[in-house]
Amino acid sequence: MSGGGRLAWRRFAGLAIALLVTAVVTLGVLATPGRGDDDDAEGVVHAPMRVTVKNGVTVLTLSAADQHNDGIMTGKPVAAPAQTETEGYGSVLDAAGLTELSNRYLVAESAVQTAEAKLAVSRAAYQRAKILHGDRQNISTAELQAAAGAFAVDKAELAAAHSRLATVAASARQDWGNVIGGALVDHAPLVADLVERQAYLVKVTLPPGISIAAPATATTRIDGGPEIRLDFVSPATSIDPRLQGVSYFYRAAAGDGMLPGLRLDVSLKTRPAERGVIVPEGAVVWLQGRAWTYLRTGPTRFERRGIATDRPGLGGGYIVTGLPPDAEIVVRGTQMLLSEEFRSQAPIED
Repeated sequence: MSGGGRLAWRRFAGLAIALLVTAVVTLGVLATPGRGDDDDAEGVVHAPMRVTVKNGVTVLTLSAADQHNDGIMTGKPVAAPAQTETEGYGSVLDAAGLTELSNRYLVAESAVQTAEAKLAVSRAAYQRAKILHGDRQNISTAELQAAAGAFAVDKAELAAAHSRLATVAASARQDWGNVIGGALVDHAPLVADLVERQAYLVKVTLPPGISIAAPATATTRIDGGPEIRLDFVSPATSIDPRLQGVSYFYRAAAGDGMLPGLRLDVSLKTRPAERGVIVPEGAVVWLQGRAWTYLRTGPTRFERRGIATDRPGLGGGYIVTGLPPDAEIVVRGTQMLLSEEFRSQAPIED
């Protein structure tokens, strides 16, 4: 190849190499992630903004198509019925245990009185012995010591008698509560009537999950007979293990077939509480130990609201207050809404 040909070939090769380097650099620049791609590089999904929080309320935005795919259905909750009466389960108690405690208390009380009388005598004897011994020793030292010993023994016996009396009183309050236990200590007519079977104690247990302030009076019937009045005494000191409900003590007059061990249906009149609405079980989701439901606030908007579950509905679900008057709640697909809410914020895996 001539000198001119070699020079032309070198120029062509140099130009080709320069073009190749330029292309490689350009591709490298295009392939390098920019600042706007940081989130993609970290694997975060850039889905449309579905979740917002305003004034502490979580709002989920979901298109009509997504609602259809998730099986979302809504409805208006039913108003809870006004409840002015609660049915409870009554049991007529046997007063034998109370009678035994009452007898023990009387015995312990009598022992205290006897010990006090003995102590009064021995105290006077000891005081007289001290005077006589100090007055030119009209009695011997041995007699003085005997009087002092009798006085000390009687003081100890009185302290022991008081202790036994306090123990019986504590047992009465522990077994029957402060009201009945206090009536036993004070010899009140309530305990006297129960011991003498002039009246009976009825333990009334509410259905599980129901909690009301005990009314002053309640009523019951025996085999369809006349209405029997029950008077409130105090909260019970234990619950029925079979019913697991809140229990109260009521007093019933003897007669009309009232006998220990009898089972009764008791009607308790209550003040009407705030009615609220019934939220079905399927409309409730649980998150972080709290109950929530979703309200539809627009064609594509759903709000997650916390609800209280302390008032179960008679037919299931919960009686809830504080929801808007025309609230429309999600009755099916609530769990799907909760999943959508958190999925829209979740990062993807590499």
